[in-house]
Amino acid sequence: MKGRLAALDHLPDGRRIAALVVDGQLEDLLVDPPLQADPAQPGAIFLGKIGRPMKGLGGAMVDLGQGMTGFLRDARNSAPGTLLPVQVVSVTEPGKAPPITSRVLFKSRYAIVTPGRPGQNLSRSIKDDEVRRRLTELSDQAMAGAPDGFGLILRSAAGVANDEDVGRDIEAMVSLAVDVMAEQSGAPTLLVDAPDAHLLAWREWADPMPDQVLDREGCFGSLDLWDIISLALRSRSDLGQGAFAYVEPTRALVAVDVNTGGDTSPAAALKANVAALRRLPRTLRLRGLAGQVVVDLAPASKRERSQLEQVMRAAIRSDGAEMSIAGWTPLGHLELQRKRDRHPTREVLRDVMPDL
Repeated sequence: MKGRLAALDHLPDGRRIAALVVDGQLEDLLVDPPLQADPAQPGAIFLGKIGRPMKGLGGAMVDLGQGMTGFLRDARNSAPGTLLPVQVVSVTEPGKAPPITSRVLFKSRYAIVTPGRPGQNLSRSIKDDEVRRRLTELSDQAMAGAPDGFGLILRSAAGVANDEDVGRDIEAMVSLAVDVMAEQSGAPTLLVDAPDAHLLAWREWADPMPDQVLDREGCFGSLDLWDIISLALRSRSDLGQGAFAYVEPTRALVAVDVNTGGDTSPAAALKANVAALRRLPRTLRLRGLAGQVVVDLAPASKRERSQLEQVMRAAIRSDGAEMSIAGWTPLGHLELQRKRDRHPTREVLRDVMPDL
């Protein structure tokens, strides 16, 4: 299975699932949340009503309608009772109010429209000067009728797309943004659904475009993708030369344990630690794990910490994850923080893959 393959399928309960496989290895996996989950999922936009301030937390609770509540951290300029569009930022545990923001983004395959943040920018990954010039002219034309204060970011996929497709994409996002941001009255309600797994796949896997796209019922089975997924979601991963790592979620944090196996030499420990950190962002993404992450590395000297941090930062940049290094504990554990942008994959697939 060479090249980039995107497979779009459905689970038995109708939910959507998408897998990106690169040279036979699972690179990304997107799954719709459980059917019983409420609509307040990352990316969903609501007309919210500001509620009581939470002084100890520095924000306010926001009524989203249908019995749903969100937490708006920066609510200092919004009086209780104010109606405004808000967007869900991340996943939370059942029963907790999801974080929301009033800085709403309208994201598509090629563009991001930013109400309240004027200006036009192109992805830095678009290097060709002629392409940048052409896209700048195109975005100027597409944004000519946008309200004052609307901004635009052209994503990297726009650099390899047809101009007409990019123009239509921008215009559609601007039109949607104008309609949504005009909602300032009525009862709290859902304005824009969170993107499902298939929409996210088309949006996020466009650069580079997959060599092959399969969008049909049962394609996961015909490609043996369930076996590939099962292997990728295991707690234990081999690091080579007998070394291995375990990634285990707990209620409070994600614990990562790195071991060298039979070779306990300093050189083996460093190799195992480097291998584990390089693949950690991808592992967390595939398994939908986030929040506080604590890494118990194989024995490493304090002199090696700077090198290991460099390895970790490079892995984070390569993965594109919203992830940061918090520092080292007194016991020598490396602490990380990752945004909760997905549900834990094992939980959303447990009915389909009970052996996970």
